[in-house]
Amino acid sequence: MKFEELDTRLRVFETAHDLCVLPGIFMVARIDGRNFTRLTKETHKFEAPFDAQFRDYMVATVEHLMNCGFRIIYGYTQSDEISLLLHRDEETFGRKLRKLNSVLAGEASAKLSLLLGGMAAFDCRISQLPTLNLVVDYFRWRHEDAHRNALNAHCYWMLRKAGESVGTATKKLERLSVGDKNELLYQQANINFNDLPNWQKRGIGLYWESYQKEATNPQTGENVFAARRRIKVDLELAMKDDYSNFVRNLVIREHPDI
Repeated sequence: MKFEELDTRLRVFETAHDLCVLPGIFMVARIDGRNFTRLTKETHKFEAPFDAQFRDYMVATVEHLMNCGFRIIYGYTQSDEISLLLHRDEETFGRKLRKLNSVLAGEASAKLSLLLGGMAAFDCRISQLPTLNLVVDYFRWRHEDAHRNALNAHCYWMLRKAGESVGTATKKLERLSVGDKNELLYQQANINFNDLPNWQKRGIGLYWESYQKEATNPQTGENVFAARRRIKVDLELAMKDDYSNFVRNLVIREHPDI
């Protein structure tokens, strides 16, 4: 059988169930680490509950994703996850979900593996969001999740470092309210949760900013300034409604027709 016949006959098994995101719908990719508790606490032994070097590795991974061929408006990372807001008119791979999921997960896995000097793996899923309000709500959701994760993580690892087992520490925190967890941190470790670094409590945002770069006009030799873009890493994200407005303004800046 000739190659052309084989190709026609078998390629359909790869593409018969391709799903594409409809035009005009925002896509947000959520890229999650696989078995990262073991990766960061056993394989590489990063500081618990938060480690500045691992934070920087995750930021570098987001920067890589924002520069690997997709029109990404906003990148957000907290804990072991990354969220990427793609431009509404992104057409890479014909908006095929299987391609977007596999390539973004592969790029993130490859970048972090290189940084770690060992294997790391991410999975990816795409949220299809038809309105600006849903985009804002998505990032508000992940932002609030970061706050909950940070409080739980600080309480859990405080108990573990005090000698509690995994099961005992987990059980102690199960029925505690947010206020109770704050009080536990303060009473047992003299930690005021509000005083912890904002990147731990709110996550980290990455977005494009314009700046003026000094250059020389090759024809006249004059010093001139040229407009350039670079990625800003924001470790001091706003909170609550201010954060929602921040995300909304980022989207509107790139989509003035909204």
